[in-house]
Amino acid sequence: MTESRLLVPVDESASLRNTVAYAVEEALDRAAESGSPAAVHFVYPLAERISFRSSSPRADAARTLLDRVASWAEEDAEGAAVTIETALVATHEYLSTPNDYADVLVRYANEHELGLAVFDPRYDPIGSTPLLPSLEAEVRRAGLAVEEAPRNVESPSQPLVRRGTITQFFALFAAAFAFYLLLAGSVAPFELATGAISAGIVAVALWRVSLTSPVAPRDAIKRLARFGLYVPFLLWEIVKANVEIAYIVLHPDLPIDPEMVEFDAAVWSALPVTTLANSITLTPGTLTVDVDRQHLIIHTLTGSAREELFAGTLERAVRFVFYGRAAARLPSPFERREEDDT
Repeated sequence: MTESRLLVPVDESASLRNTVAYAVEEALDRAAESGSPAAVHFVYPLAERISFRSSSPRADAARTLLDRVASWAEEDAEGAAVTIETALVATHEYLSTPNDYADVLVRYANEHELGLAVFDPRYDPIGSTPLLPSLEAEVRRAGLAVEEAPRNVESPSQPLVRRGTITQFFALFAAAFAFYLLLAGSVAPFELATGAISAGIVAVALWRVSLTSPVAPRDAIKRLARFGLYVPFLLWEIVKANVEIAYIVLHPDLPIDPEMVEFDAAVWSALPVTTLANSITLTPGTLTVDVDRQHLIIHTLTGSAREELFAGTLERAVRFVFYGRAAARLPSPFERREEDDT
């Protein structure tokens, strides 16, 4: 392998354009020094982790990004002799850790005789975890040389501490106080006093960090009331699913029909999506494998579990909790799929 042949993992970032230019320049410089041909392979480990369709919005977006990167690279090469390649990789694999991504990248590098991996300083395919330092270490440990493109493009970062309101302060205080009493299992004067002190400390320290949006007391009370109705509903769904799974386990033929399915849920923002994903996992027979914004990948054990999932029972209930009764009447995943097909 030669280090004039570069591997560059790509994803959307503020410094991607600079990384492309740096990689092309680096490949040409190394090729001039070694007399070997220059090549840059831009690869996109598909963030869906598991692909069940030949095409999806995320796969299409990844291909569009790779096309854009290839155009940038050809522009930066200015007619110089450098081979530009793009590829989607790991479209049928589950990727969740730096080691998973490193295995995919090193395998691709070995297959194409690439000697150097150049990383965008803001490369973060998971989107929520600082992956890059661990990923670089894993790739380097596997025997591939690693470089990081310079940070020439700076994007404004969101401050950790934001402006807060008195409403947010009391909302966090109330939540911390209630959680303390729940753990204490008592409302004795001592527990009330220590709970108030602990909640006050938490609220003072974190009220401008923990809450990302203004709190509307009336809306919050309505949501809590609707959540109170949702809890027994969810418990009933769990009981029904447990009975079905118990029947399957005890049946001599073990009538299971496991299958992975995916759909875009009609819920918005992180908390509703998280609530839906966890509710699906808590219901025996279904397991949320992956979530990206509104896109869910679910492992289902039986056909009836899939029917219930696409009927949208849990999804409607979550919409009811967070958006009210009108949102609960939106079409189910099955109905939305039929609309898309027509």
